[in-house]
Parts: sequence; structure tokens; C-alpha cells
Amino acid sequence: MSMQEQISQALAAAFAPQHLEVVNESHMHSRGQESHFKAVVVSDAFAGLRPVQRHQKVYAALAELMPQFHALAQHTYTPEEWAALGVAPASPACLGGSKHDRH
Repeated sequence: MSMQEQISQALAAAFAPQHLEVVNESHMHSRGQESHFKAVVVSDAFAGLRPVQRHQKVYAALAELMPQFHALAQHTYTPEEWAALGVAPASPACLGGSKHDRH
């Protein structure tokens, strides 16, 4: 099972999301590795929580998987917030280098 699928399953189990999207963005950062992901999670579980508290909940849900990848861009919304936005922001281009790049 891919890392993307494992992240999706863990988030689905933890949050029973109304919308869940996990995108493998590794191609923007490294070559041939499952290292960078973007997660869009829409759940009632985020109601009344500040963004940092939402992110802490996501990290807790992925605690066993976190050592296996490098980065996770989190976009966490309540259903009401998602209804107003309808889309998560696009990820920026990677500004860092890769150990595979020549200098």
C-alpha cells in the first residue's frame, strides 16, 4: 500500500471527514520518493479548534506514519468553512534543493 493510501486511511479513520483529499506532491520536491504530501481534511472534529490544535490532531492521527515521510501540508476545515471556500490553496513551488540536485 502506498504512503498516500496509508495517510488517507488513517485520516479517514480518525476524522470521519466529509471531504478528504491526500495528494502526493513528492514530484515537486524529490525524485522517486514518497516524501511530500498535502492533506485536505473537512470534518466536524475541527469545530471550535484553532488551526494549531487542528494540526496537532492530524499529527496525532498520523503518529505512526510521520517518521516515514518528510512533509505534510495540512488544510483543515469545518464543513461550514469548506462550503464557503470550496478549494484548498495550491501548494507553492519548492524553494529548497534536493540532495539529488547538482550544485
